[in-house]
Amino acid sequence: MSTMQPIRTEDDIKRLKDYFLQKGEIRNWAMIVMGINLPIRISDILNLYWMDVYNFAASSFRKHLVLEEKKTGKKNILALNDNVVMALRRMQDEGDYSPEKHIFRAYSNSTTALTRVSAYLIIKKAADELGMEDIGCHSLRKTFGYHAWKKGVHLAVIMSIYNHSYIQVTKRYLGIEQDDKDEVMDLLQL
Repeated sequence: MSTMQPIRTEDDIKRLKDYFLQKGEIRNWAMIVMGINLPIRISDILNLYWMDVYNFAASSFRKHLVLEEKKTGKKNILALNDNVVMALRRMQDEGDYSPEKHIFRAYSNSTTALTRVSAYLIIKKAADELGMEDIGCHSLRKTFGYHAWKKGVHLAVIMSIYNHSYIQVTKRYLGIEQDDKDEVMDLLQL
């Protein structure tokens, strides 16, 4: 079994998002958008309810997602950026978004959340058709950190966002490869 890699280029991110948009698969597109913009595990994304992201009393999206991570039990507070809100608005246009409903529901049974296995198969099929290797659910979470690092965000901040206890774990997540090292060497010609 290979290690899931981040999606390394913005062009590949766009190709993956466009893959679902062109097929009219808004739920799957929104799952990708949220996955790369909210550095949380797919199990946490799939477990989100509309009341977690939308304030029904104020008829507006929340500024932050507050969640207890399923795997670690740690609390995390993450800002909902413009891309996440746009994806959620598009999801609202597609159907029922009452407070007690999961955001990502199985098409075959709208009362249950999409499963991790189903999410993996959706992402894997798209990645395979697009010629992307070693891409799966965890790639979404890793993509966030990789691109944050590439844009100069300090590792300590990325570590805190991920709720990692050790910087080594964060470094492994970034999936830094030889071409990334070469780019730094070319950049720093002192």
